[in-house]
Amino acid sequence: MMPHLPLSLQNLRLPVIASPMFIVSGPELLLAQCKAGIVGSMPALNARPASQFDEWLHEIEEELAAWCRQHPGRAPAPYAINLIVNKTNQRLDEDLEMVCRHKVPIVITSLGARQDVNDAVHAYGGIVLHDVVNDRFARKAVERGADGLIAVAAGAGGHAGIRSPFALIQEIREWFEGPLVLSGAIATGRAILAAQAMGADLAFIGSAFIATDEANAADAYKRMIVDGTSDDVVYSDFFTGVHGNYLKPSIEAAGLDPDRLIRDPAVPMRFANHNKPWKDIWGSGQGIGAVREVKSVSDLVDTLHREYDTAAQELDRQVARARGRSNPAVQ
Repeated sequence: MMPHLPLSLQNLRLPVIASPMFIVSGPELLLAQCKAGIVGSMPALNARPASQFDEWLHEIEEELAAWCRQHPGRAPAPYAINLIVNKTNQRLDEDLEMVCRHKVPIVITSLGARQDVNDAVHAYGGIVLHDVVNDRFARKAVERGADGLIAVAAGAGGHAGIRSPFALIQEIREWFEGPLVLSGAIATGRAILAAQAMGADLAFIGSAFIATDEANAADAYKRMIVDGTSDDVVYSDFFTGVHGNYLKPSIEAAGLDPDRLIRDPAVPMRFANHNKPWKDIWGSGQGIGAVREVKSVSDLVDTLHREYDTAAQELDRQVARARGRSNPAVQ
């Protein structure tokens, strides 16, 4: 655990933040993630109508408080809410007010860095993690008050970048010592450890949680995750105006040709509208080849934990052997 991590990101069972996913992430999934010992999250815009967001936050707080009473001496992981801070989000002010009223511990901001949003969260003691796809956006986010960064590398689900995780992490780590989270095709405990080895503090995992009992996803969506590999993922800005990764079979099921997705540049950015015909175009990262079955969040986190511990032990042995070869005196 890195000493620069805020208290809300310390003492997690695994160094993992579950990514907030369009439609898929709701209170049930978030709560299961927090109870399993990782940061659970969801987008504010998944609550429709807007009044439902307040209800969901009450539900989350009451359920986590009840869990603490049932497990004396233990505490669930904190939760995070994702806010789209782009000017096209007409609900931002209303959702931010609700976040501040409930004192949400972690806020994940996307699609623009806003100092006023960061200041509002800091005023009640919360922290802000901003997702970025390159070093330039990372610097801008920190200049405007973000506490930490989520480096969204190539292969991530949702609005993904195109940078190699090696390049993105090393460029940011040259100047930034704060909390750094890596997103991009992470679906195993070994990949979580690899993210830390590169210089990240935590891993950002989304697609693997689609194939869980608690996810608000159609059975066909979950099955597509289980059956799919990186070959089934298409990178396009056709659906929202921002490049993202989507499942090719879902595009085909909608009657579209995945190889001929040409967006009209005159059409503005659009997102998080449940009434859009593309709501059944399903997002996914490239790491789904590691997802073999639908299981509970608890079972998935247990699996990730075992894989993480095994990978750490194997890496320790490899490093010890390498040191022994370079310095025979230690043998």
